[in-house]
Amino acid sequence: MLIFICLINKVTTRDNPWKKETDMKRGKRVLVCMILVALMSSMIFAQGSSEKGLPKIGTTIYKFDDNYMSFVRKAYEAAAVGKAEILLADSMNDQSKQNDQIDTYINKGVKALAVNLVDPAAAGTIIEKARKANLPVIFFNKEPATNEIMSYDRCWYVGITSAEFGIQQGEMVAEYWNTVSGADRNNDGVLQYVMLKGEPGHRDAELRTTEPIRILQEKGIKVQQLELQTGMWDSAKGKDLMETWLAKHGDSIECVFANNDAMALGAVEALKAAGYFSGSKYMPVVGVDGLPEAIDLIKKGQMLGTVLNDPKALGEATFDLAFNVAQGKDPLDGTKWTFGDIKDVRVAAEIITNDNLDKAIAAYK
Repeated sequence: MLIFICLINKVTTRDNPWKKETDMKRGKRVLVCMILVALMSSMIFAQGSSEKGLPKIGTTIYKFDDNYMSFVRKAYEAAAVGKAEILLADSMNDQSKQNDQIDTYINKGVKALAVNLVDPAAAGTIIEKARKANLPVIFFNKEPATNEIMSYDRCWYVGITSAEFGIQQGEMVAEYWNTVSGADRNNDGVLQYVMLKGEPGHRDAELRTTEPIRILQEKGIKVQQLELQTGMWDSAKGKDLMETWLAKHGDSIECVFANNDAMALGAVEALKAAGYFSGSKYMPVVGVDGLPEAIDLIKKGQMLGTVLNDPKALGEATFDLAFNVAQGKDPLDGTKWTFGDIKDVRVAAEIITNDNLDKAIAAYK
């Protein structure tokens, strides 16, 4: 802007062969230019609004290269087109980086925050940042503790009921165990299983680990845990762990539970290398999310099933709430969503097997 003013001043002070401007006229012209520049600046840098007058929403994703979150991000950004300016950051699975990103967004004058936490235990820190800036915050997909959500009247959550994934995995495996001949390969009446767990201490991971086993036991199925280790939601780690377990336990393993599809995909790779899914050699593997890659494996008979965590619904619900609160409206104004008991919107989970693959396919389009 200073350069612009200087150029104007230079032009107005250049000698004119026909007539020279008086100092008064030149001063008036420079003053008018400065006023115009100031007006333009106020329009361009209006706090919380983009150059198109759209509200700015500061958004962080715990890591962009997470298979599932990439689809949530796609749905979220699509919902925002023409309505809001989304400032989007990859936290690279680093909570301190995410905290810094929140500070940057606050300094840029965003009107709302949408946060996919790296560490759910850090919710309190982000809530305090939002509270001090008097900003609304929507947490999504990774659920903070209930007391954290309720501690701030401008805080909400969008996700699925954490226990539901594990419950439906348990239902799926119970159906398999009770109806498929040869499911009990060693005929001992006990289901021997291995568990690929997500992030330790993560609410979703804990419940996806305990709930399927609780359901099996409630249905009278005896179970034996052969292995339980964290694969940190990662395909490569899931593959490495499965290779280790196959070397140790061989055909004693009768089922593989994975807290998400990414780890399930890795497990299937290890199983295929060990000769499974060829001829009559089969291993039931269950995951969570409904990723397109998992749907392809279910079609091929290389996964028993998954539990759909609808990324389109999650992305759209997160944006709808963030967009409303960014405008000072009620979070649910004009939406199809409803709140539960803790200012939460819950996206429905659904068992996906070879019988209803179309539902998962539609969710990931």
